[in-house]
Amino acid sequence: MAKHDVEGGSFSAKDYHDPPPAPLIDAEELTQWSFYRALIAEFIATLLFLYITVLTVIGYKSQSDVKAGGDVCGGVGILGIAWAFGGMIFILVYCTAGISGGHINPAVTFGLFLARKVSLIRAIMYMVAQCLGAMCGVGLVKAFQKAYYNRYGGGANELSEGYSTGVGLGAEIIGTFVLVYTVFSATDPKRNARDSHVPVLAPLPIGFAVFMVHLATIPVTGTGINPARSFGAAVMYNQKKAWDDQWIFWVGPFIGAAIAAFYHQFILRASAAKAVGSFRSNPTI
Repeated sequence: MAKHDVEGGSFSAKDYHDPPPAPLIDAEELTQWSFYRALIAEFIATLLFLYITVLTVIGYKSQSDVKAGGDVCGGVGILGIAWAFGGMIFILVYCTAGISGGHINPAVTFGLFLARKVSLIRAIMYMVAQCLGAMCGVGLVKAFQKAYYNRYGGGANELSEGYSTGVGLGAEIIGTFVLVYTVFSATDPKRNARDSHVPVLAPLPIGFAVFMVHLATIPVTGTGINPARSFGAAVMYNQKKAWDDQWIFWVGPFIGAAIAAFYHQFILRASAAKAVGSFRSNPTI
């Protein structure tokens, strides 16, 4: 195993083997308890994510509502909301990564499916579990604080006034690209092997990506970048504006995730070039 010097010291590079792509259809997964355990983990994680973050949004709006006796500078502010979303993703990815991979987001699952990291069956079932978890999480908020929930918009994502549909869609595409690109980079086994001397806690950069994207896009769309988060809030709030804008929070994140998967796998990891090279070097072709 090769040795490399780093600032006068040395470290051992880890052996690296690219994991094989996940099968497109893997019916055997349906017979494994680990598969259902992963679904439960995704459901509970998304439930907790929506419960805490939607409570934070509603709490901020109630504390800063001057008409209700609040202070316009009261509450956690947009910075606090962004921290709530980013912090919860950090916590929940850390807790569930070893069980389900810690997706907690259909866009992340979609990107990983395109990169052949998960099978089609697992991807679909993860998305269902995430959406159900989101609905239940927002449902708990509505059950516990119904008056505040209805008064302050239920934490539903909507395109803000003054912004065009194109601007909102672009914000969701780019924001999700940042998130999914970070997921690929933080969990890349080749990078972990190459930079084994640099400890990497994958949930940390992922949580920070969510935090930074929220700072940028809360004023535009309230920040979706997670179709389950937007869908769960829309279902429980059930108002026309939230449903009219709902497509933005599915199309945008899925496009952003697809671009991130393509960029990381085929450009940064040069998968396409390697595939073409392997064909050219094959004497039977």
